Amino acid sequence: MKFSEKWLREWVNPAIDTEALSEQLSMAGLEVDGLDDVAGDFSGVVIGEVVECGQHPDADKLRVTKVNVGEDELLDIVCGAANCRAGLKVAVAKVGAVLPGDFKIKKAKLRGQPSHGMLCAFEELGMAESSDGILELPSDAPIGQCIRECFSLDDVTIDVDLTANRSDCLGIKGLAREVGVLNSLDVTEVAIEAVQPTIDDKISIELVNSQACPRYLGRIIKGINLDATSPLWMVEKLRRSGVRSIDPVVDVTNYVLLELGHPMHAFDLNAIEGGIKVRNANEGEELVLLDGNTAKLNPSTLLIADDNKALAMAGIFGGEASGVKEGTQDILLESAFFSPLAIAGQARSYGLHTDASHRYERGVDYKLQRDAMERATALLLDIVGGEAGPVVEAVSEADLPKEKSVTLRRARLDRVIGYHIDDAKVTNILTRLGLTVSFANDTWQAQVPSYRFDISIEEDLIEEVARVFGYNNIPNVAPTAALKMTTHVESNVPVSRMRNELVSRGYQEAITYSFVDPKAQKLLHPESDALVLPHPISVEMSAMRVSLMTGLINAVVYNQNRQQSRIRLFEHGLKFLKDDSAENGVAQVAVLGGIVFGNTHNEHWSVASRPADFFDVKGDVEALLSLTNDSARFSFKAQANDGLHPGQSAAIYFDDVKVGFIGAVHPQLQKSLGLNSTAYVFEVEVDAISSRKLPEAVSVSKFPSNRRDIAILVADDVKIGDILESIEKVGGNQLVDLNLFDVYKGKGIEPDFKSLAIALTLQAVDRTLEEKDINQVVDNVVAELAKQFNASLRD
Repeated sequence: MKFSEKWLREWVNPAIDTEALSEQLSMAGLEVDGLDDVAGDFSGVVIGEVVECGQHPDADKLRVTKVNVGEDELLDIVCGAANCRAGLKVAVAKVGAVLPGDFKIKKAKLRGQPSHGMLCAFEELGMAESSDGILELPSDAPIGQCIRECFSLDDVTIDVDLTANRSDCLGIKGLAREVGVLNSLDVTEVAIEAVQPTIDDKISIELVNSQACPRYLGRIIKGINLDATSPLWMVEKLRRSGVRSIDPVVDVTNYVLLELGHPMHAFDLNAIEGGIKVRNANEGEELVLLDGNTAKLNPSTLLIADDNKALAMAGIFGGEASGVKEGTQDILLESAFFSPLAIAGQARSYGLHTDASHRYERGVDYKLQRDAMERATALLLDIVGGEAGPVVEAVSEADLPKEKSVTLRRARLDRVIGYHIDDAKVTNILTRLGLTVSFANDTWQAQVPSYRFDISIEEDLIEEVARVFGYNNIPNVAPTAALKMTTHVESNVPVSRMRNELVSRGYQEAITYSFVDPKAQKLLHPESDALVLPHPISVEMSAMRVSLMTGLINAVVYNQNRQQSRIRLFEHGLKFLKDDSAENGVAQVAVLGGIVFGNTHNEHWSVASRPADFFDVKGDVEALLSLTNDSARFSFKAQANDGLHPGQSAAIYFDDVKVGFIGAVHPQLQKSLGLNSTAYVFEVEVDAISSRKLPEAVSVSKFPSNRRDIAILVADDVKIGDILESIEKVGGNQLVDLNLFDVYKGKGIEPDFKSLAIALTLQAVDRTLEEKDINQVVDNVVAELAKQFNASLRD
């Protein structure tokens, strides 16, 4: 909203300059976007009166004038304005005057006639971008006085960008009230007195939609003179507020809009058939607007209509047929309250935005209609004359907004603001804002005025107190935060650590749906009894997954079909198993799964290219299990698993509990699943690897270690893991390291047998082991292997 600073200071005049006022408004939440001078930078321009005005002898479009500028001084001035005439008060730039743009006035001759000055238009004084003729001043303007002083042109237009909640400040009255509160000053309001009717003419008003329009006032004014001109003071106030003067009736309604913040409208009384009906548009109804465009009306649009037709879009735009125009003598003046919800969005739906809709959709004071009517009536009678009838009011009290009472607690105010403002100061702030306030027991009870639509809860009052008190006046206090050590169980292995381990080994995390294709899942887990959704997204997503395999294989197929030849994915998620003992009969088990497809490495000259195999994936899983620092408790046991190759699959055990699986996808399923080569998968329950064994610090032995190598012959079907486990048990505490460093089959070894070379490292913490001690341990190991596995030492 734009407004004149001097107009504002007529209502309230704080002892601060323009810059300080601008800063004050901005800090109070009424952000000032710009400050503009209302006139250009000029000097030497005075008020004069045209005494003589005659035709230039040598130019059809020029006039030769004599202008009285005071002190018995008559100036000969040549003027080209069509509106120049004898008796007119004008703005005269005398010789030596400087106009905007550093344009200096000098003596001159125009077509042979002397010209000692210039008659100025709005444009030449920097008061408008264009103008039709010279500036016509009021007949009582004092001759010889500086025009800048006479018309207070040392003024500033202030442009305020109001937030949507501050509709109460869309008028000088509201802005003055705000400035008064900020400076603890009383506001001098315009005295509005009721205009006594001089005629009995009135019109009937029917509120068909009383919820959208609970109050409507109308008044007939007859015998107006539209040939009258709006007074310069009004035109100037409108201009400085960014509004162009049109005609006296429109100027008055715009003036009241800017002064009180209340929109008004005037109808040509002769265009109204019957009475006024405030109703919604009918289906297919149209209205030709004041701008000449035809609007196809929506049934949700509120209209001002007569008995037969629509007259205007309520609170938005008037109709062309009922508008005040040349020749209009009788008018109906409208002042109404429209519900914000009834107007909100309506203007935009027609591509419109008017000053009226801007205010109505934000909320207009529902008690201001009669004041606006009386103020506009008085101004119109003074300017265009005429006779006014009585004010006719239609009101639905039940549909009018209700006054609100809001409570503000002292403790809440201090806690939110972080600063204590004196009780008396808080009461004064709320009272000056127009609220009726009572204070008792550290609690304020505030009755909200009709113009403050935005105050409804306690936080609104807190905002008002802080805003008016001044955010800059609240001390800056750095927040204090107490440091507290978080509870952290050192033995926990977070899922993020598991993710990082797999990422460091070349995997990328995938996220797949918990809903899978039941057919694909049945291929991988033929014995599973999956949960089927009663209302699935689609048939392909109708079963809850019983492992991560289905989703990961689908992700591989998707990438494989897009020419990705090397894929390594992992996922952390839940699998869903039927379990009568679980809540809702469903056990949700967190698992970590992965899939490997393609070569071990991307193609590179320094690395031999080969397809990934079972042992590559097993190495990745072992790295994952090693995070527990308790790998000895985990074991891989050859075991057939659903959907996996029977010769390339194993179960993962933690002690004696199965916690996962690893293996190659069964070759018979590859084509059905869309795989074009072998993929290896693994899955481990997160609970099994989410806790680690904490290391215990022990002293390093001061005594030497001893290594002994043994080579044994065993049958091919003997598992190496079982042999190493047996050696660890027999070796006891003196066996500190055990390593299988060679497996040999071939010349010198009988068929169906293999040679295993094993290194045993022996050491004691309290003494140096003697040869007999070492031999004793080795002999015990050899004997135990012979007993359990029928092993023999290789020659």
